[in-house]
Amino acid sequence: MFSFIKEKLSKIYNQFTSKLSALLGRTTLDEQTLKDLEILLLSADTGVQTTRAIIKRLQEMADGRSLHEVLRVILMDELQKAPAYAYDAQVMLLVGINGSGKTTFAGKLAHHYAQKGKKVLLVAADTFRAAAPEQLRVWATRSGVALVEGKPGQDPSSVVFEGCQRFKDEKFDIVIIDTAGRLQTKVNLMQELAKINRVVAKQVPGYTMQTLLTIDAMLGQNSFEQANLFKACTHVNGIVLTKMDGTGKGGIVFGIANQLNIPVAYISYGEAIDQMTPFNAKQYVTELVNEKL
Repeated sequence: MFSFIKEKLSKIYNQFTSKLSALLGRTTLDEQTLKDLEILLLSADTGVQTTRAIIKRLQEMADGRSLHEVLRVILMDELQKAPAYAYDAQVMLLVGINGSGKTTFAGKLAHHYAQKGKKVLLVAADTFRAAAPEQLRVWATRSGVALVEGKPGQDPSSVVFEGCQRFKDEKFDIVIIDTAGRLQTKVNLMQELAKINRVVAKQVPGYTMQTLLTIDAMLGQNSFEQANLFKACTHVNGIVLTKMDGTGKGGIVFGIANQLNIPVAYISYGEAIDQMTPFNAKQYVTELVNEKL
């Protein structure tokens, strides 16, 4: 999969990796190279704080070793500041604003587990957006998985209750819950997510639960504001970066790890049902700096 970024995330390759490779090909790490690298990292949405930390460490570590190697070590260290994401959950709660690709990712994730032979249940708990249940129904059909959906305007937590009951009664392996992406205020969002979490905790105690936050990678620094909002409302275990094929800003993963202390769990790209993958930090960093695995 050496060519994953080049083939699947071509904008990142063209706008970041190829330029970075040219910079790292310079024979000396002078002030101009550092300045050019800083500009490139900032343009890739690495973030001011994270970029400064990377540049500082690069100055300290560049002692004749390959700049590719040194930068790879530094970037891996940045990603490892966030805790590792555990891919063993049986209950997955998807949160994120409308338009972030949450429902699409729910369908892709269901397909991902169904392909592994798991018995998967999707729960359409976004009863506020009119098209959400219909959209998830299409994904459930394409994935060949079961679906629980509520009526328009129904209390989302009651839909989650029904989903948890079916999950237990029919002995599903995985349940994926798609929640509302937009409520009127932060207080409403906090209350709604708290209710859903209470229902899950009460109905399926003993099962491993993970909350995944979907972020549109094309939004850049605005995505940090979204993440901080949801972090204040619920415990977020992992980030799903969606629409990665539409952006050249591959540095966002480092800003997330550094500033939010949340691991990137999955990346999603394209519209096809199999166009998502668990995030592999080593592969991503190695390809980003254009080194061979």
